[in-house]
Amino acid sequence: MVADVSQRIVVGIDGSDGSYQALEWAATYAAETGRSILAICAWEYPASYGFYVGEGVWDLGATSRVMAEEQVAKAQEQHPAARIDLKVVEGHPGQALVEASEGASLLVVGCRGRGGFIGMLVGSTSTHCVHAAACPVLVYR
Repeated sequence: MVADVSQRIVVGIDGSDGSYQALEWAATYAAETGRSILAICAWEYPASYGFYVGEGVWDLGATSRVMAEEQVAKAQEQHPAARIDLKVVEGHPGQALVEASEGASLLVVGCRGRGGFIGMLVGSTSTHCVHAAACPVLVYR
């Protein structure tokens, strides 16, 4: 059975407290409305001075998957009525979330994640999603 994409909530997770709080909110909402959740964890090697740091030395994909699985398991334990699927992808988080928003009913992101400047309330990923997503976006603060 294929889930109805239009009833899907997409949530961006990155291991931060903000992204977990967004996932928690989405799980509560999903359980109340009968929607499913697709948690997206996107990762990419950080570019520094024109070359990739850590590539071939550090398996960022595996590290990201473990972190994402832990976040989803914790949320699933707290919200057993919510159906939460996980997708871990290599790529820019904003772009991955915008692509996943196609046909979804809602995209939920935390207000601050792993990057950016201290003191900013809305990060670059959230800003990108607000401007480019194919569905409504909730920035959870």
